[in-house]
Amino acid sequence: MSLGIPAVALFPYTPMEERDEEGTGALDPQNLLCRAARALKAAHPELGIIGDVALDTHTTHGHDGVIRNGEVDNEATVEILCRMAVLQAEAGVDCIAPSDMMDGRVAAIRAALDAKGLTGTRIMSYAAKFASGFYAPFRDAVGSHVGANRSGPADKKTYQMDPANTDEALREVAMDIAEGADMVMVKPGLPYLDVLHRVRREFGLPTFVYQVSGEYSMIMAAVRNGWLDHDRAMMEALTAFKRAGANGILTYFAVDAARLLRAS
Repeated sequence: MSLGIPAVALFPYTPMEERDEEGTGALDPQNLLCRAARALKAAHPELGIIGDVALDTHTTHGHDGVIRNGEVDNEATVEILCRMAVLQAEAGVDCIAPSDMMDGRVAAIRAALDAKGLTGTRIMSYAAKFASGFYAPFRDAVGSHVGANRSGPADKKTYQMDPANTDEALREVAMDIAEGADMVMVKPGLPYLDVLHRVRREFGLPTFVYQVSGEYSMIMAAVRNGWLDHDRAMMEALTAFKRAGANGILTYFAVDAARLLRAS
C-alpha cells in the first residue's frame, strides 16, 4: 500500500495431507485464501484483492478440475468453481480470477455472484492461458504439479491453450467477454506479447498480463550469475508489456518495480 501497489493476487499453498481428489478444501470458508482475504480487508480496506479460482492447489492430482473417468469433468468443475467464487467474494475478495480454463465458467460464476447479491464483485478471466513450460517454479511452490497420484490426464493441454494457435486464444477471449468478464488476461507474458497486443487491439477491454514464475526465475537466475542488471532487465520486460498494450501487470517484481518507480 505504501508503494502504491493497487492490488494483490492471492494463491494458497495447501499441505498435501489437507487435499483430496475433489479439491473440497476450496469450499471451506476457513481455508487459507479466505482467511487471508478477511485479514487483508480488515487491515487495508482500500487494497484490491484478486482471488485465484481453480482447484489445482486443493487437489492431490494437481489438475484445475475434478477427475471423472480419467478426464477433467468441465461441468462438475464449474459447479464447484461457482461455490468457490462466492465464498471468496464473501470473504472480501474484490476480483474473482478463474485460472482454471474450464468452458463456460465466467457466465456461471457471474450468475452465482449475482444470485448472492455480489454484483460489485469483478471477474478477471484468465482468457488466454497457454499450456506453458514457464509455470514450473510456481507449481513447485504450491505443489500443483500434475500426476502426483497418477490420476487423470498427464498434463493440462486438454483445457489450456495451444502455444502455437493465436486464433484459438482470441476465440476464447471473445467467449469470456460475451459471458461477462470485466477484464481479461494473457498468461504467460513475454512469450505471448503478440497475443497480448492482438487481444488489446481487437477487444479494447481492460487487458492484463501475467509475468509468470518461469519468466521471473530466468531473469533472477541471470542476475545472480552476473549476466544481467536486475533493475534494467526487470524494467525492460515490464515496459514490453505496457508497450504491447497491457493495462495491468501481475508480476513477482511488483515490490521492486514500485520502489524503483517511486525513487525515479
